[in-house]
Amino acid sequence: MIARRTRRIFWERDMPDHQALDALFRPPALVTVVLAGEALALMLALAPGQAGARMLQFGLASLGIQWIALGTLCTLYLLRRPLSRLPPSGLAWACLGLLLAMTLLVASAAWALLDLRDEPAQGALPFMFRMLGIALVVGLLALLAFQNYSQATRLALRTKQLELEALRARVRPHFLFNTLNSGVMLVRQQPEQAEQLLLGLSDLFRAALDNPHDIELVEELALTQRYLEIEAIRFGPRLQIRWDLPEPIPSVKVPALSIQPLVENAVRHGIERLPGGGRIDIAVAIRDNTVMVTIRNPIQADLDGMAQHGHSIGIKATHARLQGSTEGRGTLTTSRSGNEYIAEMRLPLSRPTQSTAAQVTTR
Repeated sequence: MIARRTRRIFWERDMPDHQALDALFRPPALVTVVLAGEALALMLALAPGQAGARMLQFGLASLGIQWIALGTLCTLYLLRRPLSRLPPSGLAWACLGLLLAMTLLVASAAWALLDLRDEPAQGALPFMFRMLGIALVVGLLALLAFQNYSQATRLALRTKQLELEALRARVRPHFLFNTLNSGVMLVRQQPEQAEQLLLGLSDLFRAALDNPHDIELVEELALTQRYLEIEAIRFGPRLQIRWDLPEPIPSVKVPALSIQPLVENAVRHGIERLPGGGRIDIAVAIRDNTVMVTIRNPIQADLDGMAQHGHSIGIKATHARLQGSTEGRGTLTTSRSGNEYIAEMRLPLSRPTQSTAAQVTTR
């Protein structure tokens, strides 16, 4: 069985958060940078007082701007780990400083390689100051735009969290009532099992009230095991569990209480509705740098609409939390094959697999 106590890995909480910088390296952001650079080059080429062919001016400006923009992004990507340790204000000034340094480098190369000595502003120094001035204005505008984007993203995430909390509140009350009723029945007849049931319930609701954003997969599996121990007291031999887990459990973060609701749905809409009960299969596997968590349970052949609606509440809440936690890289899919219901969660594995918590054993 899964060990009942798992230890948190505190050093992982001190690891840098790359989310602020990672937003710059997504395809939409890169396309926006390239298009904004082309727009700036076009404005410079069409500005009054420019001598020579406009298309030539546009081509040279476009070449220089793209070198500056993409060179700055490449440098930020290479330095993302040390930069991510900076506070937000320090990170903003570091990005602006890198932009100015890249501008100075590209402008110096352009002055040395191209025939720019016939510019209206004679001399290398005025040319450099002009390029740095343009880069400074553009950089400040970019920082302002990114700040507005970050604020909008935080507000959107906060709104989604409130919606998810409302969904979670709809999913769990029935479990609390059923567990307390079972505890009342066991207090006189089987006090030891009643104590075990209440201790397991305490662990689950402590995890729900603590509400951490992400925990280790092995911790989530331990909470799921605690839940199944409670339900095993209620259902007795009607509930069978089969675990198929790798050794060791891969080190990957999951939203807290994300697998447990899927198993709860399997019990509520599968085992509970079948007179003879059934078996729930829980498997964890690693494929193509992805951790797959699969939950299978039997269901009635004529699953009614209300049961399907109950399924959808838990699935909707878990899927939204998974998307927010993994920045859209994690997925949760459900399917039905005959009289079997299948929920499959895919988690991106960003580092080598290793056990970072108590070991997992099965019996």
